[in-house]
Amino acid sequence: MKFLANENFPFTSVTYLRNKGFDILSVGADYKGISDREIIKLANKEERTILTFDSGYGTLIFRDNLKPEKGVIYFRIKEYQPDEPGKILEHLTRKYDFMPERKLTVVDNTGIRQKNY
Repeated sequence: MKFLANENFPFTSVTYLRNKGFDILSVGADYKGISDREIIKLANKEERTILTFDSGYGTLIFRDNLKPEKGVIYFRIKEYQPDEPGKILEHLTRKYDFMPERKLTVVDNTGIRQKNY
């Protein structure tokens, strides 16, 4: 599984995941300033799941019909340590039969839920 971390995804978590062997690119470090639409195109081209704290991806997916093939994981966590989103993702991918493809996955303090598209 390959990931593309949006600019709002903590770089500390990106580093944490890289150190754990994950294949992850950071928009903030590698593609600074590109739009959400460009992020979706890049994610599709490179077959990456998007990691974000931006709720606008739901609109892009369900209203504007932009479909990231490998899915979007939207973190809706209010307060967290900078490495916590990375640890949550590691837990999801290593402990469960987690399938984000063609789904909007919402991660919050109560758990996860997924909506197919």
